[in-house]
Amino acid sequence: MLVGHLAASRPGPVQGRRTYPASSDGGTAAVSESEKSFRTLLEEARLKFSHHAAQRLEQRGIRFQPEQLDRIASAIDQAEAKGAKDSLVLYRDVAMIVNVPNRTVVTALDGTSMREHVFTQIDSAVVVG
Repeated sequence: MLVGHLAASRPGPVQGRRTYPASSDGGTAAVSESEKSFRTLLEEARLKFSHHAAQRLEQRGIRFQPEQLDRIASAIDQAEAKGAKDSLVLYRDVAMIVNVPNRTVVTALDGTSMREHVFTQIDSAVVVG
């Protein structure tokens, strides 16, 4: 179980549903307000998540709040200023491998998954305080 500001459980009840266009063929899909806002945050963030990383976060029940994403993005700014290319970013009980020039989280692991795990092909590590 993750501790701190990270949610390890499923979100509470959805406050309402809206219909948003799902495809160019005119189809629609019901998307909750919370799902839409989280998607919007990810799209607007100074940080991107690869498909693989997004799947890992979802599988492990890890969700970041906007201020947490800002702190992680600021840590990546610091790594970039030092010339980092591929960084291990540690935030609370989550480890992420980030491609710094593309500002993309390539993969993510929670505390349980990173035990006895060897991280390779990184040139730096950033601990987010």
